[in-house]
Amino acid sequence: MQKKQKGLVWFRNDLRVHDNESLTNAIDENETVIAVYFFDPRHFEDTNFGFKKTEKFRAKFLIESVIILKENLEKLNIPLLVYHQRPEDLIPEIITENGVDSIYFQEEWTSEEMEVLENIKLKVSDSVAFKSTYNQFLFHPEDIPFDIASIPNVFTQFRNQCEKSTKIRSEFTAKPMPEDNLTTNENLIPSMETLGFADFEMDSRTAFPYQGGEDEAMKRLQNYFWETKKLSVYKLTRNGLIGTDFSSKFSPWLANGSISSKTIYWEIIKYEQQIGKNESTYWLIFELIWRDYFKYISLKNGNSIFKIGGILDKKYDWKTNQSAIKKWINGTTEEPFVNANMIELQQTGWMSNRGRQNVGSFFAKELLIDWRIGAAYFEAMLIDYDVHSNYGNWMYVSGVGNDPRDRKFNIKLQASNYDGQSKFQKLWLQQQLF
Repeated sequence: MQKKQKGLVWFRNDLRVHDNESLTNAIDENETVIAVYFFDPRHFEDTNFGFKKTEKFRAKFLIESVIILKENLEKLNIPLLVYHQRPEDLIPEIITENGVDSIYFQEEWTSEEMEVLENIKLKVSDSVAFKSTYNQFLFHPEDIPFDIASIPNVFTQFRNQCEKSTKIRSEFTAKPMPEDNLTTNENLIPSMETLGFADFEMDSRTAFPYQGGEDEAMKRLQNYFWETKKLSVYKLTRNGLIGTDFSSKFSPWLANGSISSKTIYWEIIKYEQQIGKNESTYWLIFELIWRDYFKYISLKNGNSIFKIGGILDKKYDWKTNQSAIKKWINGTTEEPFVNANMIELQQTGWMSNRGRQNVGSFFAKELLIDWRIGAAYFEAMLIDYDVHSNYGNWMYVSGVGNDPRDRKFNIKLQASNYDGQSKFQKLWLQQQLF
């Protein structure tokens, strides 16, 4: 008798069932499949810069995402075990108890994730196969016209070459397992309280009033593309500041993998065929390529993205002025446009792209404060925090990254260009009456 193969899918930043290569492979290659997700306690502790690694906004979004993931896996007859523990403390146990032959997961390459993986491998029998896939890219690493070491340091060169010669792969579709694969488990998904937060109601002014999870991501795709056709004007509105529809708002779901960039890409192609192709439809693809680019920059440069000199190893005389940092965080600087954006972030966990560039430039180029403090604050607060985009963008605005021109934003000019009637500033700077 041949031994029945058992697979374990370890979910990390790929909290979806559609277009999930690890999940699809596990289903195809095993007779029994179980899945696991960890709310790693380290992700809710304070960092060296004194902020929580994950604040309440992203924590809530993550809980919502995992609830939906569990439901969607159950439809495929796959149980999801959820723990509020460190992966390396439990995965070896799960593997032994369940007789797991192979563990499937999305490849990550930043230092903390790699350390966790190495610690698991040390505790697991050599007979267990570790099967990782790169499923977070638009352009797959095996398909791009560069080896990782020669990724260009200028985005346009990367984009031009990839667009010319790289085909986007098709999506993965997971088939259901037999019904007897679904076993019951008593695991509870942690509550906000378990993770150390009080539950909260979202501020009614937020530009991101959405919940976490794959179903919500697909609903947003449907709405932004097909119901409102806002995709057709994306390039014209994407520098907006107020409301839900000036930009696609996909980034929080992309960040935890509730939707894949390929899913968005193929939906854009379908939209272009059925509704029409223009500069705006292309511009959303352009933004997905930027997201890819920052992943490749971190893949190429490793821990340099967390160093004060960035990937350029540039020397600046950075300061760590605590009172200036506090004013920036609390929105009490001398720049009202910066303040409005920072208060929006503090109250909602969201900030527009235009806002992020301005507050980042102000922090690094006007206040000359160690940019990593700003990046660590964003890491705590942003619902859509993604390690590669966050540190990539912060290096970019701070002059230690991929900006060939090392520019500095003229905040007052930006405010008049993008908030000419001060509607955004009034929205966030006027004291709430109630």
